[in-house]
Amino acid sequence: MARTKEIIKPPVSQETIDHCLAKAVAEGDIVNFRFLFVSYSPLRDNSTEDIQTEKYAYLREDVEKDARFEAALAAVGAPATQQQVQAQLKKNGPAQLPADLVTLLADNAVALGKFKAAAQAYELLRIRARMQKAYLEQADEALSAGDMKKAVRGYRVAVGLDYDYAAFPEPMPGPPNYQSKAQILHAQYPSRPEDALALQPPEIHINVALGYLLLNPELAARLESRSQEERLAFLVELVHQIDPAWSEFVSRYHDACRLVEKIGARLQQQSNKVTTDTLAEEIEAQQQEEDPAEIPQILLGRALDDGAWWQYIKELAYAHPAAPLFVVRQFVTKDLEIVMPRYVQESPLVKALGLALDA
Repeated sequence: MARTKEIIKPPVSQETIDHCLAKAVAEGDIVNFRFLFVSYSPLRDNSTEDIQTEKYAYLREDVEKDARFEAALAAVGAPATQQQVQAQLKKNGPAQLPADLVTLLADNAVALGKFKAAAQAYELLRIRARMQKAYLEQADEALSAGDMKKAVRGYRVAVGLDYDYAAFPEPMPGPPNYQSKAQILHAQYPSRPEDALALQPPEIHINVALGYLLLNPELAARLESRSQEERLAFLVELVHQIDPAWSEFVSRYHDACRLVEKIGARLQQQSNKVTTDTLAEEIEAQQQEEDPAEIPQILLGRALDDGAWWQYIKELAYAHPAAPLFVVRQFVTKDLEIVMPRYVQESPLVKALGLALDA
């Protein structure tokens, strides 16, 4: 029987090890950082995986030599850290990750907005809950001082540090699943038009919006003692931080509102008799120049093939998380239900977010 030829690769240089680790730390990439220490890591001399192959170019590629990378490189290059790293790369069994590097990685992840990566890194250090509490306390102080940008940022970090201990096969950060939560908001067709979420009084609308966008009822409850003006300002800043492209949605929202104005009388009539259309009425509706089915397409910015109302809600929530707060479900015929823009003209939230046509 022929022997299998042993694969021999040159030892990985300290410079390569330092660069790969510093890159992961600077980018707040906990996945790549942990991979560099696994039993088959290309940084290990006894591994058949070669760090110099194209397969691992993403681990060693050059990065911008900014302050964050230079700080990471200095931390990785400390003699004590290099000795610890070398010991772990030669160790049989699970490696013990250098705590100082994991801490720096987590802080970088927060700065870069990679909150889920930060949650994993802080969890490895067993300080995630403590860091979450610290960010919330700083956010509350900023809120009291009127610094809404810092306050919202702190709450977003705290939300991002949430952890799901019931996840399978192992605990992990909870995903920001606005799509599912938006469909829950609209799960029940309102028995009266004024019962729709978008038409609720400002106090109720703001409270629901905060609970929905923060993804954590307990954190949203921390804001209940604040004045309505503070919660409104916080919510407006939250919408813009979560969705940098909010202005694009506002423009499409206005276009959809104008189309609704053109066919408003017909839609109002249909809201009162969703199951009594005759065949002649349906044919007449289909032949009108303005098609109500275009309304959700305008809101989303594209058409969905055979898109049902809930599909548009789901896609809107993914593209613009706050969008489902300002639309309603509407029957146009007994077989066609759409989502369309609706708002309270005097709502301070609607005005502050630029959604009112006369804003």
